[in-house]
Amino acid sequence: MNEQRVTFKSDGLDIVGVIRLPQRQQAGERRPAFIVLHGFGSNMNSESVLEPCKLFAELGYISLRFDMRGCGESGGDKGRVICVEQVTDTQNAITFLAQRPEVDPACIALIGSSFGAAVAIYTAAIDRRVVACISSGGWGDGERKFRGQHATPEAWAKFTAMLVEGKRHRERTGQSLMVPRYDIVPIPEHLRGNLAQRSIQMFPAETAQSMFDFRADDVVGKIAPRPLLLLHSSGDSVTPTEQSVELFRRAGQPADLHLFAETDHFMFAESNHRVRRVLLDWLERYFPIRPKS
Repeated sequence: MNEQRVTFKSDGLDIVGVIRLPQRQQAGERRPAFIVLHGFGSNMNSESVLEPCKLFAELGYISLRFDMRGCGESGGDKGRVICVEQVTDTQNAITFLAQRPEVDPACIALIGSSFGAAVAIYTAAIDRRVVACISSGGWGDGERKFRGQHATPEAWAKFTAMLVEGKRHRERTGQSLMVPRYDIVPIPEHLRGNLAQRSIQMFPAETAQSMFDFRADDVVGKIAPRPLLLLHSSGDSVTPTEQSVELFRRAGQPADLHLFAETDHFMFAESNHRVRRVLLDWLERYFPIRPKS
C-alpha cells in the first residue's frame, strides 16, 4: 500500500490526512485524484472512506482522505463540526492536493458520504476547481432533513427545543451546550456498528444549528455542466431518501441519481456489487483515468 501521512493548514489549524497513490503510477506522471470526505463526527479511517480509497487505488486514481477540523487527529475544538467550516477545510484540501507533483491539478473530484456528501456538493458548487462530484446518502436541506429524522411531533418538539436551549445556554454562560450524537442524528441500533472508531459522541448545540441552516439545495445547480452522481438507499434509515431526489431535481445536467433497494445508509462500507458497478460505469463516462506527464 503506497500511502503517505500529510498535514495541511486550514484557517491556521493543522488538518491531518493520508494520500494514497496507485501502485502503477510512473515517476513524473500526474494522475486524476479524489478527495474522500467522511461523515458526521467521523474520521478518515471509517469504512465509508477506506473502501472508496481502496477502489480508487485499484483503478489508478490518487486519493486524499483527511480528518475535518474538530475530528480525528486534526486541530480545532473536538466535536465542533460546523458545515461552512468543513467546506473551507475541503477547499484547502483542494489547494494542497493541486500542489502535489503526482496530481493533475485540473482533475480533482470530490466524493463524500452522508454529512461529507452534503459538504462535497456544496464545495463543488462554489469552487470551480472541482471537476466532478459523487454523493452517497447526502442531503440538501438541513431543516427538512431533520424533520424526516425526528419524524413524530414529540421528537420534532424535543429537537427544536434543544436548538433554542443551545442558544439560551450560550447567551447565559458563554459556553456551548453539549448534546449527544443521537439527539442530533438518530441512527438505528443495528447500524451504529458502522461508525468509525473514535467517532465523536458529544457535540455543541451550534453543530446542530449549523446543519439545520445548511442548504446544498440552494447551490447544487451551479455544479453543472460538471458531472454529479447521487447515490442513495431507497429505504435509508438515517438520511431521508427524498434529500437526494430533491438534489437531483434541482441539479443541472449531467446529473445521475441511483436508488438501491438492498443497501442502507452506509453503502460504501457494504461493498455492494451494484453500487460498485454504477460507480465504475460513471467514472468511465465522466472521469476516466488519463495520466499526464
